[in-house]
Amino acid sequence: MKKLGLTLTVALAFSASVFASEPQEVASKWDGSINKAKLSKYLQLSSNQHEEVANICDYFQEQMKTANNSKKNSDEQVRNAVYGNLKLMKKTLNEKQYSEYVRLMAMTLRNKGIDVNKK
Repeated sequence: MKKLGLTLTVALAFSASVFASEPQEVASKWDGSINKAKLSKYLQLSSNQHEEVANICDYFQEQMKTANNSKKNSDEQVRNAVYGNLKLMKKTLNEKQYSEYVRLMAMTLRNKGIDVNKK
């Protein structure tokens, strides 16, 4: 009976430590991939906008991969990738679409555990 209790205690402690550390791992590993088809449908993009947004999303994903693989200034590179993405999207989208995109991006970053505010 003591072995069973000890085993359950160890298993519980192990599972708690795994779940506690997961958000940090996810935040540093997000590659910036965005489902372009869903984004296009959500923002109701025109055909010209669709192509431009797809290119911006691909560029953003490249920048996020580079930032995640960087040994130095990774947080700063992620911040620059996000703000660069927003700047490019602002030029491509109309005001309503951009507002929805910013809200969506902020929610995604928060869910991934990424804080882009300057510290």
